[in-house]
Amino acid sequence: QVQLVESGGGLVQAGDSLRLSCEVSGRTFGRSAMGWFRQAPGKEREFVAGISRSAYSTSYADSVKGRFTISRDNAKNTVYLQMNSLKPEDTAVYYCAADVRTTLHTVLTGTNEYDYWGQGTQVTVSS
Repeated sequence: QVQLVESGGGLVQAGDSLRLSCEVSGRTFGRSAMGWFRQAPGKEREFVAGISRSAYSTSYADSVKGRFTISRDNAKNTVYLQMNSLKPEDTAVYYCAADVRTTLHTVLTGTNEYDYWGQGTQVTVSS
């Protein structure tokens, strides 16, 4: 019932910026905790950033703190990931995830804590 579609990925050079978008279908977006994950070749999917329902809280992986910003626009059913000062190490497929069942105003950081996932969007950063 819930579908997530990411967009905004691409090929950029180190130091550039990108903004990823994730549009969520359905009528549960405002009650959902949202997260961004990424997976590089040969590595496990890892948490990047998360935002709680009602946007009360946000959380970031140490590797992206100070460079990435997660936000949400409930009127547009969209969550964003603003990525600045990109590094080659940021190269990965980025996935948007939603937990529509949570009743807490907390950030979820575990892969197994999310119910729905997007198809992913490729971000490639050249040196």
